[in-house]
Amino acid sequence: MKIDEIQSVLPHRYPMLLVDRILSVEPGKRAVGLKNVTINEGFFAGHFPGHPVMPGVLLIEAMAQVGGVILLSTTMNQGKLVYLVGLDKVRFRKPVIPGDSVITEVDHLGQRGNFGKVKAVARVEGEIVAECEILYSVVDAPSGEALTERAAPPSQP
Repeated sequence: MKIDEIQSVLPHRYPMLLVDRILSVEPGKRAVGLKNVTINEGFFAGHFPGHPVMPGVLLIEAMAQVGGVILLSTTMNQGKLVYLVGLDKVRFRKPVIPGDSVITEVDHLGQRGNFGKVKAVARVEGEIVAECEILYSVVDAPSGEALTERAAPPSQP
């Protein structure tokens, strides 16, 4: 999925859209996403001057957005929102710096009602930089122009 297709599924927009491309997706099961980290990102001005490091919370958000693609690409969740409601087993292994390409693999572990869990692993050049389990809730989107402008998710083979 290229950026226009991602924006048709996820409600996030600049500066909070932290996925540049979805390399593969199995709706409801698994997705692999790409985030190209550049020095032009606003957070690097203060985190940290002279030693830019991507904030861990934004790395988790990027992983959660790839997870959101898994869930929001299904017909039953079309037009809904996915909220991050908890984190388990969070580990940061190496810093992510400008010039890195972060590949995130997310697997759906299961859902009960509106709540579920995904496992996310982020890698740079094949090495794990972060991993976690993300607990989520699928909710109806509030009516509003910003969300209703999203197109339907791309059709799946």
